[in-house]
Amino acid sequence: MRVAILAHEKFPDRAKTALGVLRYADHDVVAVLDRDAAGRRVADFVSDVQDAPIVADTAALDPDAADALLVGIAPIGGGFDETWRDDVRTALEYGWDVVSGLHYFLGEDEEFARLAAEHGCELRDVRNPPDDLTVADGVAGAVDAEVILTVGTDCSVGKMTTTMELARAARAAGRDAAVIPTGQTGILIEGWGTPIDRVVGDFTAGAVEELITEKGDDHDYLFVEGQGSIVHPAYSPVTLGILHGSMADELVLCHEAGRETIHGYESFALPSIPTYVDLYESIAAPVAESEVVAGTINTAGLEDDAAHTAVEEYADALGAPATDVLRFGTDDVLEALG
Repeated sequence: MRVAILAHEKFPDRAKTALGVLRYADHDVVAVLDRDAAGRRVADFVSDVQDAPIVADTAALDPDAADALLVGIAPIGGGFDETWRDDVRTALEYGWDVVSGLHYFLGEDEEFARLAAEHGCELRDVRNPPDDLTVADGVAGAVDAEVILTVGTDCSVGKMTTTMELARAARAAGRDAAVIPTGQTGILIEGWGTPIDRVVGDFTAGAVEELITEKGDDHDYLFVEGQGSIVHPAYSPVTLGILHGSMADELVLCHEAGRETIHGYESFALPSIPTYVDLYESIAAPVAESEVVAGTINTAGLEDDAAHTAVEEYADALGAPATDVLRFGTDDVLEALG
């Protein structure tokens, strides 16, 4: 599918969905929309993903250039920014589908729904969960696969990237591995999954369990896309639902070098790394004997020597192998997995 990705004023640092699609999805990205960076290219900012031109808006593209517009950013709260309306409107008038991972459902917007009907295109809100979810039965631990869950010290520290890189490396090493997508980025990349942060609280663990049992007997390894952090003042319920619903065998703790406070909630300091290990393992323990066996750290803001030092210090604090999966590969972490 040929897609244009909307990432206004956020590319690349705060456009993790856009970067995830550029790096992992099987799409032909024809352009990224970002008013602030128009006239440049993706490769000017990020060298290890699919390259594409950056344009100011949908109107800068030919109507035949793409099949869909993908909303590649998800601000805190998942709302729709009205400055994007012209881009979505133009895409629908071009006859493009529009795919969104926002909490604001485009399909419920009267103008967008009317335009989609008029031009024969689809509004796909991937953050809209199925209607038939239920509570967990506590059976995810019975699947044949080894279940590996990425957990974080905060949001946006590399859980999705770690999940995708480990699954890719496991397959390259001859292991039968699948990704379990639990958020909008993973769903957009993999083409299936459930947006756990949109599920009714009682059903979060059950929704994850359903994903695990759907794939668990067909693969040797399941890499579960984690969300949020167990200490996050807003998103910890989602983290807990995934932790208990997956009944993971092994945990990989993800962190960003230099981060000391919770992003967007800077009055909250991050606990120490050993505290996270104790929290994740002890909270999981009544349901599953999950163990933090490795860690990953995002060192994108550091020079090479400082990045190596950050990885070494993180591994020491963790008491387990660690790496930056994009910078230094996955071998040490993959070896630590059962």
